[in-house]
Formats: sequence, C-alpha cells, structure tokens
Amino acid sequence: MTEFRDDEDTHTEVTTESWGSRIGSSLGGIVVGILLIIASFPTLFWNEGRAVKTAQSLEEGGGAVVSVAVDRVDPQNEGKLVHLTGLATTDETLADPMFGISGNAIQLNRSVKMYQWHEKKEQKKEKKVGGKEVTTTTYNYVKDWSSILINSANFKKQRSHENPARMPYKGESFKASKVTLGAFSLPQAMVGRISDARDVEVTESQIPAALRSKAQALDGDFYVGNNPAAPEIGDITVSFRMVSPTNISIIAGQSGNSFAPYKTSVGREIDILKTGTHTAASMFEAAQESNALWTWILRFAGFVVMFIGFKLVFKPLVVIADVLPFLGGIVSVGTGLVSFLIAGPLSLVTIAIAWIFYRPLLGIVLLVVAAGGLAAIKFLPKKT
Repeated sequence: MTEFRDDEDTHTEVTTESWGSRIGSSLGGIVVGILLIIASFPTLFWNEGRAVKTAQSLEEGGGAVVSVAVDRVDPQNEGKLVHLTGLATTDETLADPMFGISGNAIQLNRSVKMYQWHEKKEQKKEKKVGGKEVTTTTYNYVKDWSSILINSANFKKQRSHENPARMPYKGESFKASKVTLGAFSLPQAMVGRISDARDVEVTESQIPAALRSKAQALDGDFYVGNNPAAPEIGDITVSFRMVSPTNISIIAGQSGNSFAPYKTSVGREIDILKTGTHTAASMFEAAQESNALWTWILRFAGFVVMFIGFKLVFKPLVVIADVLPFLGGIVSVGTGLVSFLIAGPLSLVTIAIAWIFYRPLLGIVLLVVAAGGLAAIKFLPKKT
C-alpha cells in the first residue's frame, strides 16, 4: 500500500509492506547474496594477481630504465625503457570554432554547465509490531548547475520541474596534433594526459557575434541567460581551460622518435607521464604507492561485497524476528557480526591463496591469521 503527499517542490511516498511480503523479498535476496559472495572470491584473487604483477613490473622497470637527454634520439635505445624530462611544447594555435577562444596550447578544453532541476531522494524506514515496515520516501526538487543533462522525465514529480531536452552547447577538448619533447614527438595518448591546465578568462569583447544579444562575460566565463543574479532553468555557463607548454617527465619504451608502452617480462606495460620535473626513482616510487593504495581499496571492496552477501543470506532471520521490532534489531546486529566474522577470514583466506600462488611465504602467514579468525567464530557463542 502506497500513500502520496505533494507540496510545491516535494513529493512524498509512504509505502507499507506486510510481514509476509518482507519474508518473500528476503528469501529472494538470498539468491542475490549468494551471487555476491561467489563474485567476491575471483575479485579478491584477481586483485592480488594484479597487484603482484604490477609491483614486479615496476621493480623490473626500475632496474632497466635508462635516463636519456631530450635533445637527440639515440637509435641504440630503441625498444628500451627510457626516462626523460623536459619542456613539452607545440607550435600550434588551438581554437574553439564555436566560441573563438584560441591560444598556443597543448590542449584547450571547453566546459559547459546548465542550470537545471535536481531530484534528491531521502528514505526513512520504520518497523511496526507484527513485522510490517513503513518506508517514507521524500523527493526534494532543487535548482543547481550541472555539466550533464538531467532527464526530468524520470522525476517522480515532473510537473513544474521540467528541464530542457538538450544542452545547447557541449563540453569539448581540442588537442595539438604535434607536441614535442626536445627531439621526440609525443603520441596523442600522452598528449591527453598532460594535466597542467589553467583557467582562461574571457572578456566581453570575445563574445561571438551570434551570442552578443544573450551572453555576457561573468567572472571569466561566458554566461548565457538573462540575469546571472537570478538564474533560470536552461541558463548556461561556458568556461575554458588551457594546457600551455609545460615541463613533463616520461617513463616509457622508446619507439623511433616517439614512445610506446614498455612490456615487462610478466606481461604488464609501463607507460608513465607526470607533469613537472621528476626523477625516474621518484616516479617508480609514486607508481608503487599508487599500486599499493589501489590494492587495499579493491581488497576492502571485495570484503564489503562478501559481507553484504552474507547479510542478505541471513536477512530472513532478521525479518522473522521483526515481529517484535526490538528483537529484530538484536538479530540484525547479531547477523551483522556473524557476517563480518565470516567475510573477514574468508577474504583473508582468498588473499592468502592468491599470495601462495604468487608469493608463497606471505600467503602462508595470511592463512594462519585467517585460521585464527575462523576459530574465533567457534568460541564466540560460548563467550556470549
């Protein structure tokens, strides 16, 4: 059963779900939970393999890299992993054909935002004696700027909250076709990774003739609309950022007078570009730190997926106990603890097996730790 309440910029739905219906939904959730648990194992295993191979590749690269000067191409370094640092530059003038902004640049980026309606969802659940659950969902409608088109046809309350059907202008990036680093030429994939961008401030005199009747310069951007102090739905701001010639550092394979990803013995590729002047050692160190960070992020993600899976498997027990809401709360905490105590050791076991496969010594240590965690589950009921 669903009730509806409407205010000018608010839509509220109050849904009541019976105890029997909740039990049916929770039983269906068991299947989803099992799928999540199954998916977490290969994800955790894959992540360890990715981490080890990436670390090995970076270690191999650190021992093989050759630092070279940028003023000449040495044919003897063909196919080798090289490190260079210097000024990335171009002779080209990039121009935005729609707005006429131009300059000597490696990249010229146009960003567009439109003033639109946003739908914000808030949800509150309340359990009742007898196992029913009342869900109150409130949709609030606010105006704000967005760089993507928001489809108001998907809003719960569309009336009086319609957004334009399209963006009159789109964001776009223009890149120089030839960027050099001394005697070397950068491939386009590298050109797009140079990130030292600065804002380009536009003036009234730069407003295209076709837009002068409806546009103005505001805080360095183009504003298309009647009154920036009171923006209306559909108003537009257009801003620009430019990457001028700048110092960069590269570690990659030398390919002629350009660069290509360097393939290591474990099958991974090394292709690093950083803005600024950096030594090869500092670049490899930063890459190793990034690899370690992503490894822990993905480990945690794999554990969370497994934990959620077990929570869904145990969910019917919580719903059954919800006949008395306080009892359901206790069971929920209990199943959450059990899910944590199962997911934690199983995640460690999976990681340990992966490490045994890739690095045996550390894997055995992790297995011992995981075994201790699983043993704790056996004694948990005796302590409570």
